[in-house]
Amino acid sequence: MEKNNPGNDAFDAIEKIKKAEEKAQKIIQEARENTASQIVQDAYEDAEKIKTQLLTDAKDKADGIKKEIIDRAEIERKRIEKESAGEISDLRKKTRSRISDAVEKTRKKVEESYQKGAL
Repeated sequence: MEKNNPGNDAFDAIEKIKKAEEKAQKIIQEARENTASQIVQDAYEDAEKIKTQLLTDAKDKADGIKKEIIDRAEIERKRIEKESAGEISDLRKKTRSRISDAVEKTRKKVEESYQKGAL
């Protein structure tokens, strides 16, 4: 084959064009694969950020609910404590009164028994 032959020049040009097209197709395919991979990676990172934020929000909400429950329990504890203190005070008063009554009844019985000579 002669180099000065116009047919050979056209054939060489077509071959170069085919090789350039193949190279371009490979570059395009690699770009697509890289882009797809990058999109997947970006989506994964975004999902992790969203998950982290949701977990943080859920923890904050749970902590708030926990604090509300503890606060309500503390209020209820104080209410019960106050109510119990009142009941205890009432019971002490009743007990003192009943003890006094019992002592008085016992004193009277002892006195009656003494006056009858039973003692």
